[in-house]
Amino acid sequence: MPTPQEIQTRFWKALKSDRTLMLGIDGVGDGHAQPMTGQTDGDVEHGPIWFFTTKDNTLVKEMREGTRATAHFVSKNHEVFASIHGNLVVEENRAMIDRLWNRFAAAWYEGGKDDPKLELIRLDAEHAKIWLDESSLFAGIKILLGVDPKADYADKVADVTLG
Repeated sequence: MPTPQEIQTRFWKALKSDRTLMLGIDGVGDGHAQPMTGQTDGDVEHGPIWFFTTKDNTLVKEMREGTRATAHFVSKNHEVFASIHGNLVVEENRAMIDRLWNRFAAAWYEGGKDDPKLELIRLDAEHAKIWLDESSLFAGIKILLGVDPKADYADKVADVTLG
């Protein structure tokens, strides 16, 4: 039975590995979100989550002071799910661009780190609900045997404060 801290640690580890989140602004665009590649700064196991994007991206255009955002994450192996909430801000920090820059980001920007369209945004993650699903195969077998699998999941959910 993992603790909330252990569940949170699993989330950050999965995010560093898989990186894709669905990011949207609360109350804008009927709740639509878009896939974005998120990054964390080094080995830190807490927010913020950083995203390279463009100045003409819909999210950037719709951001205001104190923009509330929601991000949804599913690890590639479907063992970690999360719904993350926090503030989304434009980050004017060249040192952070230099620190986060990588070959995957470079592929999107013709002008590299100096591309005039480049924008760095930051999700100051405050709160998340995280679910672990380590045994979907076993859950299926238990259902076939008439066993209620819900008890296995009761201790694999954490409502955590991030940041």
